[in-house]
Amino acid sequence: MLPGTLRELSGPKRALDVVLYSSGLVAAAATALTGATFLFWHAPIPARLGALIFAATLFLYNLDSVLPYKYRQQAVLSARKRWVLRHRRGLLALALGSLAVAVVLFVVDGWWHLRLFWGHLAAISLLYSLPVVRRRGHWRALRDLPLLKMFLIAYVWSAVTVWVPALRLGKALDEPAVLVLFARRFFFILNLALIFDIRDFTKDQLSGTRTFPGLFGLRATKVLGLIFLAVSAVLVPPGVSAAHGWVLLLPTLLAGVILWFADETRPEYYFALLADGLMLVQFAVAYWVA
Repeated sequence: MLPGTLRELSGPKRALDVVLYSSGLVAAAATALTGATFLFWHAPIPARLGALIFAATLFLYNLDSVLPYKYRQQAVLSARKRWVLRHRRGLLALALGSLAVAVVLFVVDGWWHLRLFWGHLAAISLLYSLPVVRRRGHWRALRDLPLLKMFLIAYVWSAVTVWVPALRLGKALDEPAVLVLFARRFFFILNLALIFDIRDFTKDQLSGTRTFPGLFGLRATKVLGLIFLAVSAVLVPPGVSAAHGWVLLLPTLLAGVILWFADETRPEYYFALLADGLMLVQFAVAYWVA
């Protein structure tokens, strides 16, 4: 390949790294999943709410990525972590700027009366990353407690992307459609969390974090993920036609393929682009059938 061609490719690759490793795609995915829930109820996602979720996700994920204790506990740094190390100041500035935007939108958009609901999600998200639990002489974050990591992720993501739209539209959280949609989303996110546990297999082993791949092996983890997807697939909310139900299976099938071929030796893009990109597929399918 010619040197000029290499230079041309380096520009798009750098741009892609910025989007993926600064959590831009993750923030877009959270917004897209929320939008998919609004579309299920035949309503557009309010612009300020979408911006709030995008900014809050940027803050939490970039804060998590720049915490210093995480680098002290890793003997091996991935390409993604090396990129983050080189750009920690910029990511910290992005996190703080995103927090400021999220706070302003939270107040302006009139969510203050639900501050306890939002507060418990924020508390779980922060304690997920911050070392606040002392275990065996070491301070640990909630994510380091055995097998808790993926359930925390699934709960927060499902609460934000299902309960927040329901509350905005004046729906009770115990309505059958809300309950089923929450459970469907919960099991779908559990599968995605297992994919990222597979990615972090060696890192979690070195840091002492007990996850399903570390305790039960990769094959058992993949089988468990397929079970989660099967449960998600059969949880069809009331009012969905059979034809739409089949269309909605597309993200589930893609998630199963990505899980089955997941391996920690795969490039970072496999996880950062394909796995997170599944949530954009969820939105695209919801838009199609709406």
